[in-house]
Amino acid sequence: MSVLANEARKCMRCITVPGWLLAGALLLGLAAPGARAAPTPAGTPKIETLVLRDAQQAIDVEDLAEVWIDTRGDATIEQVASRDGLARFQPAQPGTIHSLGPAAALWLRYRLVRGINERQDWLIEFPMPVLDRVTVYQAEGTRWRGETAGDTMAVERWPEAGRHPYFRLELPHGQAFDVFVRIRHVTSANFPVRLTTGFAHNQRIQLEYLGLGCTFGALLLLILACLAQSWVYRDSVYAWYALYALVTALAVAAYTGVTAHLLWPGFGILGDSPQSMLAFLAGASALLFVHNLVGIPARFHWLDRLIFGLGVAGLLLAVTPPFLPKMPGLMLLSGYMVASILIVVAVALAAWRRGDVVGLWVFAAYVPLTLSVAASIVRLFGWLPVSFGTQYAVVVAMAIEVPMLLVALSIRSRERHGAQIREQALSTQDALTGLLAPHLFNDRLRQVVARHKRDQDSAAIVFIDLVNHSRIKDYYGSAVAEQSLLRSVIKLRRLLRDVDTVSRIGEARFGVILEGVSSRTSVTDRAARLIAAGLMPLSGLKPDVTLQFHIAAVLLDERPMDAHELVDGLVSLMASMSPRTRRPIRFIAPENTHPSPLATDSSLLSAEDEQPARGKPPLAAVK
Repeated sequence: MSVLANEARKCMRCITVPGWLLAGALLLGLAAPGARAAPTPAGTPKIETLVLRDAQQAIDVEDLAEVWIDTRGDATIEQVASRDGLARFQPAQPGTIHSLGPAAALWLRYRLVRGINERQDWLIEFPMPVLDRVTVYQAEGTRWRGETAGDTMAVERWPEAGRHPYFRLELPHGQAFDVFVRIRHVTSANFPVRLTTGFAHNQRIQLEYLGLGCTFGALLLLILACLAQSWVYRDSVYAWYALYALVTALAVAAYTGVTAHLLWPGFGILGDSPQSMLAFLAGASALLFVHNLVGIPARFHWLDRLIFGLGVAGLLLAVTPPFLPKMPGLMLLSGYMVASILIVVAVALAAWRRGDVVGLWVFAAYVPLTLSVAASIVRLFGWLPVSFGTQYAVVVAMAIEVPMLLVALSIRSRERHGAQIREQALSTQDALTGLLAPHLFNDRLRQVVARHKRDQDSAAIVFIDLVNHSRIKDYYGSAVAEQSLLRSVIKLRRLLRDVDTVSRIGEARFGVILEGVSSRTSVTDRAARLIAAGLMPLSGLKPDVTLQFHIAAVLLDERPMDAHELVDGLVSLMASMSPRTRRPIRFIAPENTHPSPLATDSSLLSAEDEQPARGKPPLAAVK
């Protein structure tokens, strides 16, 4: 029995060993799906596994990856995922800016695991709208599946359309999963990478588009308002400003990825060239607009021609980006933008220093834009990292610049319209006194005479001379003489109604049309008060100058005459008065009347006042 027992125990040991081996094989079989999802060859360096939990929502993983730069840019995913390929990866150094150039490619490796009880889907996104090309590889069985996006291809070919590339991750619950990223980008940059849940991603995208929508919506409303103002006021300057604002808005929209996502998602023939083309157009339009807005003095004619030439050159350079390699094209664009902005700022500063308030507004508008463009160019050369601030500073600067330029345009337009109004006023008003121009007074006089003949409407026509104007000018000078004319207008205005027509029809002669006046008493009362006001000394006036007036008048009810005959009669009546006459108020005699006999005190009158011109009928009658 003992022998049989020993043999039985030997047989059990023989059976037991394979059973444990079978159990181990079964455990390996259970783990096999994870190994097929992301095969990791034995002996490869271990990478830190990132555990994704719903409570985290978003994780910046730019510095949590393992990196390798493929200098030739021809490595395949199979080569990279092999044991030799994985051995090349090194932990990422925080803040590293990579200079890949046109050939090299940057590879990133992440090992991810999603908790068993986590419910959110996860995405990997690259918040960089100007990223040239990025491909994300995920294991699909024993093969690798790659998806590509970037601004060098049409957005509709991306796996997920948006302003910047992002990809959905297929993560099994509770199993480690390798994700490889291949990045191609010509200019120097760090490449922000973010792992985010679908909910957090959607919320962030909505907030970003809310901010961009408010900015571009306000700009669109401003553009439409400028077009309406240009049409209403027939002012082309506002139309040119609307065009400038539209080009600038499109350039910034292309830079932020809005145009590729929403305006032309299927257009990919030119790659990322539309960004550079619109940037050239924005720089050229800025030069041409400021050239028109800020006047350049005649002594700087060479600067005026330089600015105009650079603006035209920008329009021509806008067609070159599709035909140039990207890096030389960007260098050309950078140089043009720097030159354009510096010239605009210099011209605005020079205008401000010479007292032009428009130059101050233009200078204040372009300072934020100058800083944002400088930050973008510095980032282009790899001297600044890619961040939210460096990418969207140009949007903030544009939101500041465009309204401030509109203020400058409004000031300049008001000045130009004021000059036009003054120019028009010169043809309708006297430049010194602001009274009606002589030719308009004559037109008004003909209308009054015609209306009297047709409708028998009463009116009185009065000519007023400032008799001592020549003596004041000779003795005190032109300034005091002009002051005397202005004082005469002020005194005259106080005696007339708003509906009365008054004009300066000679150097020191005024013409007045009093419509509705049919009696000499009304005219004589105003004339006497005017003469008295002129002789009253003005308190505090230096020099103390009195004003002496002669007044000739005619009532259309008494003497209907043609307009030219009326003017000739009043001029002759004025010429018949001596400077020292005691009858400074005279009327043209009524029709079919004769001079009244002289009174006994007629000796007080001077001989010149009493004797009419030889061979002419007397025109004046004693009041």
